[in-house]
Amino acid sequence: MDLKKRSRGITDGRDRAPARAMFKAIGFTDADLRKPLIGVANTWIETMPCNFHLRRLSAKVKEGIRAAGGTPMEFNTIAISDGETMGTEGMRASLVSRELIADSIELVCRGQLFDAVVCVVGCDKTIPAAAMALARMDLPGLVLYGGTIAPGTYQGKDVTIQDVFEAVGANAAGKITDQELHDLENVACPGAGACGGQYTANTMSTVMEIIGLSPMGFNSVPAMDGQKDQIAFDCGKVVMSLLQKEIRPRQILTRDAFENAIASVAATGGSTNAVLHLLAIAREADVDLQIDDFQTVSERTPLLADLKPSGRFVAADMHRAGGVRLLLRRLLKGKHIHPTAKTVTGLSLKEESESAVEAPGQAVIAPLEKPLKKTGGLVILKGNLAPEGCVAKISGHERLEHRGPARVFESEEDAMAAVTGKKINSGDVIVIRNEGPKGGPGMREMLSVTGAIVGEGLGSSVALLTDGRFSGATHGLMAGHVSPEAALGGPIAAVRDGDMIRFDVSQRILEVEISDEVLRQRMQEWKPPQPRYPTGVFAKYAALVSSASQGAITRPPA
Repeated sequence: MDLKKRSRGITDGRDRAPARAMFKAIGFTDADLRKPLIGVANTWIETMPCNFHLRRLSAKVKEGIRAAGGTPMEFNTIAISDGETMGTEGMRASLVSRELIADSIELVCRGQLFDAVVCVVGCDKTIPAAAMALARMDLPGLVLYGGTIAPGTYQGKDVTIQDVFEAVGANAAGKITDQELHDLENVACPGAGACGGQYTANTMSTVMEIIGLSPMGFNSVPAMDGQKDQIAFDCGKVVMSLLQKEIRPRQILTRDAFENAIASVAATGGSTNAVLHLLAIAREADVDLQIDDFQTVSERTPLLADLKPSGRFVAADMHRAGGVRLLLRRLLKGKHIHPTAKTVTGLSLKEESESAVEAPGQAVIAPLEKPLKKTGGLVILKGNLAPEGCVAKISGHERLEHRGPARVFESEEDAMAAVTGKKINSGDVIVIRNEGPKGGPGMREMLSVTGAIVGEGLGSSVALLTDGRFSGATHGLMAGHVSPEAALGGPIAAVRDGDMIRFDVSQRILEVEISDEVLRQRMQEWKPPQPRYPTGVFAKYAALVSSASQGAITRPPA
């Protein structure tokens, strides 16, 4: 078998002498160029803790590739910090970056004719973007997550970035002092690594192990754990094995694998963003996955992991308890996982689960016989406000019904000002629109608003819905991804202040209590908003992006 059948096109023969001359200019030898060329897609960036340490890990990946008989070539992509840009104009760039990262990985791999690729990822969008690129190219490859941050310590308790967002609301309400807020921000993030709870990054890290694109047990090792360097080295060996065995992403990304991934999100109380990202990866892999499938799988999957934002523990605790392998063993025992699904190691999920080790006395992952909740946390609501559906996360602590008057805001900033200005009343339903994939553009996360609601003490009495999305750290009765979005003429565009809105989670209903005739009449009067960005990357994205119910991927016009 020819392991260089792609890269020969750039390295071999008389006509490729100019290319070889350029490779030699930067240190590659004839011996290097006779070996398979393996791309190392590094999402390192100096703007955030999530990806800050990835240069170190990429260096170890390259050592592993060389040891296994390949020639690594590292390249960089961009990344955007969700946590830092939250509540600002910059958050519009986050979801857009997912497409750009996927495009970058695809372009370099296709342009340089790499034989295989390792994607080293960190903050939220880099993980699904890497999977999307692998699915598009169907090139032997894998995803290595840089790992979770350690929790901070404040007043004797573990804290995460979620606590800081909620403390902003508490400070605005006069419940904590400016000094207390400052003291908390100083200790909440003690070093490199992605946000510590089962927020979007750690949710998608879990997904990558269960769906099979990451070696089992590799991702969940924390960022600064000494074991992480060895794991990165081992990824170099794994990718060479993939190339030798001709194992490709689309052989792994089956319908069963996607159902397994959804089950892992449901069982860990994971981020609603997983819905968006799994739909996107499925579209790129040509797997028929619909938003209603999340409801079906979640209903049959128990919530087992007691993780933040709604639970007690952080991702590092889950790793010490037994990690994803232990969760997998539980889910397999209950027949909530398809056991024969393959992974990049060449082993099935059932085979991977056999080496699970449970830490004595651990309380992070509940026994199958005593789940935290009998069904998973993902709920798909539909109704006259969301004909294509919307996503809520129900951990078991939230109320399942709410009826209240709409408080309508045309942007996240307007809603945030109302919350911190104490203009929201108990019982209200906050409606934030024109923040969807097209209308935002970029479908901003609303953690600043939802965190402030909780911090103000309104988390148990106020509901929120938006055509934007939520951070994995969001909790409370919140419905995001309302589709179609306002900018596409979705019914959310017709809601007015004072309209009564009803949530019924048990019946999976989200509706505004006005007649179909009134709804039609209002929409006849509606005019699409002017684009916020007439030119540049946001304008291109808005022109090409699909509905959130389809994963908000970009596709050429039909």
